[in-house]
Formats: sequence, C-alpha cells, structure tokens
Amino acid sequence: MGRFDGQVVWITGGGSGIGLASAVEFARQGARVAVSGRRVDNLDAAVAAIEAVGGEALAVACDVTDEEACNAAVYAVLGAWGRLDVCVANAGYAVTAWFPKMDMAVWRKQIETNLFGLVHTIRAAYDPLIESKGRLVLVSSMAGYMAPPRLSAYAATKYAARAIGESLSLELKSKGVSVTVICPGYVTTEIQQVDNAGVFDADRPTREFPLAWSANKAARSIVKAIHRRKLIAPITGHAVGLILIARFWPGLSRFLLARFA
Repeated sequence: MGRFDGQVVWITGGGSGIGLASAVEFARQGARVAVSGRRVDNLDAAVAAIEAVGGEALAVACDVTDEEACNAAVYAVLGAWGRLDVCVANAGYAVTAWFPKMDMAVWRKQIETNLFGLVHTIRAAYDPLIESKGRLVLVSSMAGYMAPPRLSAYAATKYAARAIGESLSLELKSKGVSVTVICPGYVTTEIQQVDNAGVFDADRPTREFPLAWSANKAARSIVKAIHRRKLIAPITGHAVGLILIARFWPGLSRFLLARFA
C-alpha cells in the first residue's frame, strides 16, 4: 500500500523539475495527480510519466499569476475526482543579477510568480483542503533562510513563502490541515535552462554542483516529509547544514555566502 492511496494531489509547476518528479513519486504512492503549468507540452509529458508508473493523471494548464486560472484549475480537479487532499504550490521563477542591473520589471515578475502566484494557489485550494483535512505544501528554498548575492528578489519571495507557511500552519491547525514548507538546496533541474525572461532554452548551458541531488531523490524526501506533515522540510544534506548555520551562527552564514556564493 502507498502512503497516499486514494488521495488527490494538485501540483503547480508540475511539468518539469521537482514538480514533475514529485508528481511521479506521489503516483507511485497511490495518489491521483493533477499537474499544472504554462507549457502544455510539458504537462502532456508529465501525464505520460505518471501513467507509466501506474498512476492516474490530469493535466490542467494554469498560469499561477492569474487568480482565476488557479480557481479554474481547482474546479477541474474537483470535477474530475471530487476532492483535493494535497496542494503543492511549486511554481517558481528565478533571475540572477546584481542589484543595480535588475530592473523593476524583473522584480515584479518574480514577485508575481513566486509570491502572488503562491497566494493565488493557496486561496484556490483553501476550502477543499479544509473539507478533506488535507495538506498544504509551499515550496520555498534554502534561499528562504540565507540570501545569496545576486538573488535578492528571488530570496525575498522565498523568505515570504516560509513566513506565509508558518503563519498558515497556526491558522489551519484547528481545521485539521497541515502546512509543509519545502526548502530545497541545489537540485539538478531544468530551471537553469530558463533565462532571465522566463523562457526555456534547451541549448542554455547548465552548471554542475557537486552536492546537488537529482530531482527524483529530492522528490522522495519531499513526499515523505509531506506524508509526515512536517512543518519545515529542508531537502538535500547541504541544505540541512546551511540552514542550521543560518539559524544558529548567522555571522558564519554571511561569511560563507560572501566567500563562496
């Protein structure tokens, strides 16, 4: 038997990277999985990957910056399966640039996607999760604890995601809904092949990080943490270590970021 037998999971940003790997892992654990994203071809491939492991899947195109699109996605999930047990707000977008070179349009795009997109997702899933006493999952980052140089806007949105998760965990506890904030470190995904305009480029070079986990390995830890209803879930061994340093030795964390990041 799987950990999520008979449950319904909705994942934004579910067509690639951690979202896709988590969707497949949820299916392996018995869940019916709906995947959302902007790129329809990715969603079709995600459905095929889920079905390949024996899961039941649904593709629902959705841009999380559009609140009505998020509402429509949840209606589609409820129309197909009648319930929602797990919502994973995973859609995200990152731009790397020195502060003077990051114009306001880039700031707004990251905030619209990573912060308001997350809020839209939560609002759409809120009532169905209360009805099922389900699980709300917000994907933050190691950058939600320590902000590297050249990632000021991205880190700001990931700090915000963690704050929202911690606040909602207290609001929703009495309603039987758990909140899990996922804080990954370096995970090998195609996010490095998305340029600063948010456009995927398969020819864009990627960097290899010696400590990086594969998306599949990360997904196994993510799904396990969600099943256990953990509040904060650092993913990857180096994320655990660096988050501990940031919490208890902030001066050391700033030194490490200044020296190596």
